[in-house]
Amino acid sequence: MEGSQGLIMMVLIIGVMYFFMIRPQQKKQKEQQKFRNQLQKGNRVVTIGGIHGKVDGVSETTVVISVEGGTKMKVEKSAITSDASNILTEEEKKRA
Repeated sequence: MEGSQGLIMMVLIIGVMYFFMIRPQQKKQKEQQKFRNQLQKGNRVVTIGGIHGKVDGVSETTVVISVEGGTKMKVEKSAITSDASNILTEEEKKRA
């Protein structure tokens, strides 16, 4: 009887860990992958390093982004973390 209670507790602990830690992380990774696969020219993005830019070209594994001053950077798709289209640049704020 005591051994089965211990086993049930272990299964419950593993179940709770799965539903509160592992599953949400997997869902977030799938959403990030979907976002990266849907990148298009003109999208505003932010890289893992905090670089804000506008997508200038997309290939299978890399993205070319234009940053301030017209500089173009080629980065891995996995380095793109978020959509920055709702973040206005300083120039856009001045015009508004």
